[in-house]
Amino acid sequence: MKNNKTMPLIENISIYFRMIKFSHTIFALPFALAAAILAWRQYPVDLAGIFWVLVAMTSARSAAMGFNRIADAGFDAKNIRTVRRAIPAKDISLVSAAIFVLLFSLVFVFASAMLGRICFYFAFPVLIILCSYSYAKRFTLLSHLYLGFAISLAPVGAWIALTKTFSFSILLLSMALMFYIAGFDILYACQDIDFDRKTGLYSIPAGLGIKKALMISTIMHFCAFFFFCLIYFAFDLHLIYLLTLFIIGILLIIEHKIVRFDDLEKIGIAFFNVNSVISITLFVGIFFDELTRRWI
Repeated sequence: MKNNKTMPLIENISIYFRMIKFSHTIFALPFALAAAILAWRQYPVDLAGIFWVLVAMTSARSAAMGFNRIADAGFDAKNIRTVRRAIPAKDISLVSAAIFVLLFSLVFVFASAMLGRICFYFAFPVLIILCSYSYAKRFTLLSHLYLGFAISLAPVGAWIALTKTFSFSILLLSMALMFYIAGFDILYACQDIDFDRKTGLYSIPAGLGIKKALMISTIMHFCAFFFFCLIYFAFDLHLIYLLTLFIIGILLIIEHKIVRFDDLEKIGIAFFNVNSVISITLFVGIFFDELTRRWI
């Protein structure tokens, strides 16, 4: 028999998880783990370091998404697609959301401190960058690229945290992530084209139209694939990674085939299903490529 006292707690936790779309962590988390594997090729990497990288990344994202929900609460309440989000639906109060953001910001700073002094110092500007995305769409069509840039800090951050050094090579993975995120964020924004135009929010679909937005998204993903390819040479990867590139290329083509100018119904499938598979495929490919290099 279930303990009735635990059910409200579980329900409350699930509400917070839905507020920040915790499942979407799967887009960037594999890139941070991939950076850890690439770092392992050249430096000793311990499990404690990986643990604190995971804590830092998930807490930073949680804080940023919580802040975004607070900043966008007024817009979400007016948008049919988002009106059932936790804050406009009054499942979570603004005060509770603010406490959530503060708590996870502190967890991020603490995890960063556990990774070293440099990471601790950088934790504060990183939080500002992550949270300021919430206001970028008020001012510029480039908000998609800004989001991509903010999230692309994950691989280079993981590299610095685990190796205590900087490498230009890891920037290739960050650039791939930036264009990858920007590309599918443009697709996602197509759902709100009418709302964004009505409320004066900036997005490429709202500013340039669906056709041009889809074309720009394709270009973004071509750039992402280009950087994925450069990683092969920069880190001297092998056959398994080439197979990974082939799979990612096919998945990107599928993503842009199922989202068409005259049919936006499958944006949800392209946004979550296809992109989550791409992220996981990248990590798995790099992981097994490294295993074969070491033990076969």
